Amino acid sequence: MSRAFVNEDQAAAQAEQPVERQISTQPNYVTPQGLAELQARVAHLHSQHIEQTDSGDAADPQRLAELERDLRYFSQRLHSAMVVTAATSTDKVQIGSRVTFADDQNHQQSVQLVGEDQADAARGLINWASPLGRALLGAQPGDEVLWQRPVGDQVIEIIRIEPA
Repeated sequence: MSRAFVNEDQAAAQAEQPVERQISTQPNYVTPQGLAELQARVAHLHSQHIEQTDSGDAADPQRLAELERDLRYFSQRLHSAMVVTAATSTDKVQIGSRVTFADDQNHQQSVQLVGEDQADAARGLINWASPLGRALLGAQPGDEVLWQRPVGDQVIEIIRIEPA
């Protein structure tokens, strides 16, 4: 078909549609805190959506599309959430545990294993299904585990496990 027959308004509208967020195939384990954060995020997105919708002609169609996309994603994540009981063990790493480990130069680091949507490496919140999370899950103090990293494998030692 010739370009002359393409509806340019329709083509522009399609180009502006936000890309859908991909839903993880991993089980959606969440900590109690992670569940509360998901609930708050859905409520916040819902109120922003209402604000945009109530704006009538002044509503930003791009922003509205983004809000609808995010509402679909986070509502689905909330619906599929499986809350793990608060980690209480200091003997075995669980989702929710705060773990202190050391590398072969004895540099220590502390992280907490959380669900995918709660993960924030800058705050020390690590996805349980990430390479580090998988290495730590189930380990005990004194265990040496293999952290399979893209930049090369590293053996780390579990120093301490604290409950959530």
